[in-house]
Amino acid sequence: MSRPLALVTGASAGLGDRYARSLARRGHDLLLVARRGERLRALAAEIEEAFGACATVVPADLATEQGRRACREAIDAAGRPLELAILNAGFGSRGALHRLPREREVEMVQLNCTAVVDLACYVLPPMVERGAGALVVVSSASAWQPLPYMATYAASKAFELSFADAVGEELRGTGVQTLAVLPGPTRTEFSTTSGENAPGPEWLIPTSDPEDVVAATWRALGRGRRHASIGPVAHSAAAVARVLPRPAMLRGAGLVQRE
Repeated sequence: MSRPLALVTGASAGLGDRYARSLARRGHDLLLVARRGERLRALAAEIEEAFGACATVVPADLATEQGRRACREAIDAAGRPLELAILNAGFGSRGALHRLPREREVEMVQLNCTAVVDLACYVLPPMVERGAGALVVVSSASAWQPLPYMATYAASKAFELSFADAVGEELRGTGVQTLAVLPGPTRTEFSTTSGENAPGPEWLIPTSDPEDVVAATWRALGRGRRHASIGPVAHSAAAVARVLPRPAMLRGAGLVQRE
């Protein structure tokens, strides 16, 4: 009996790496997508040796149409149904928007938003036709409120949350699940390069282990949930967004995030 197939984007490091290893351990073959081909090939070799999984490497920059096309073609070339898609690829920036490189901010929207829509539109129709499958969008606790000094990143994550919620409702009764994963600061390479955990000393900011985020994802899917908020920061952000007036929330976030 063949192993089920799962797609993981942003698989070369951080949460993507952990999702890939966990899926292989759980009996899946993998399509691994990221820009850094060398890292992907090293990960694929480790996974194949440790778990006997088949891991196909797709070096692609999903912020570009060429990269998204390469991913779609790899899904087709697999020649079998995709059971699970983990759309994890993304990056962030930190600083006042008027001081940040315009090209990089636009690239962030292409990766965090456009690639999610593109791939969701591609993988969902076959899942709905079969009446089985799941789409997991890795958003962020930042999705719950606007964040001055991380304006584009937080807005892109809010888009992912809204998109996953709406699509999940559209899929009600089809047998296909959607899940938005909303982790707070997590000890990964992403949090270091994006500045998501800044400001303040590390001991002031509760952080989660990547393995906890992955485990929470599987629990939420198993319970049929639409959201998985993970960690104290994520739970606090959701609660604050429900009760605090938007101007006060913006002011407070700006004071906390100020460089």
